Amino acid sequence: MVSGPEREPEILTYRFEDDGRIPNNPRLPLLVYKRVLPGGGAEGFEELFRGNGWGGVWRDGIFGYHHYHSTAHEVLGVARGSARVTFGGEGGVTLEVEEGDAVVIPAGVGHCNRGAGRDLLVVGAYPEGQFWDLCTGEPGERPRVLENIRQVSLPGRDPIFGEGGPLLERWRVCEGEG
Repeated sequence: MVSGPEREPEILTYRFEDDGRIPNNPRLPLLVYKRVLPGGGAEGFEELFRGNGWGGVWRDGIFGYHHYHSTAHEVLGVARGSARVTFGGEGGVTLEVEEGDAVVIPAGVGHCNRGAGRDLLVVGAYPEGQFWDLCTGEPGERPRVLENIRQVSLPGRDPIFGEGGPLLERWRVCEGEG
């Protein structure tokens, strides 16, 4: 297992209600880990994610339309550059994510790139055993995706800090609320 940063970074937490198009997640908040891997680059995020049991690792940008995954949670590590990303659908929140930041997106939570520099590079991954789908909020998706989101299990490890990381503590508390 790969160990993460030595200290817990600043973590921002956001909850989103179902907006009628994007279901979001009724139980779990989006977590933004600020400056978790400054200067770590793509290789640093890939090593952390894989070493902490998150697979399906990819490198790219973030789609410029609202979308979400109903069958998997997702982590995005900003390896280079920055972007303005709207989370939670049209009425959600737009955040600036920068090199070194990581965002853990619960299944069902919408995300959309609202503007990025040409140098943006993101590394993404999913918890072990989870496989992503691509949903855009079309009416016909609704019954299937709501059930999918309910069935997505919590990850076994935090993608940055591994076992005992802040993600697990924060999401288990939320699971107990519902």
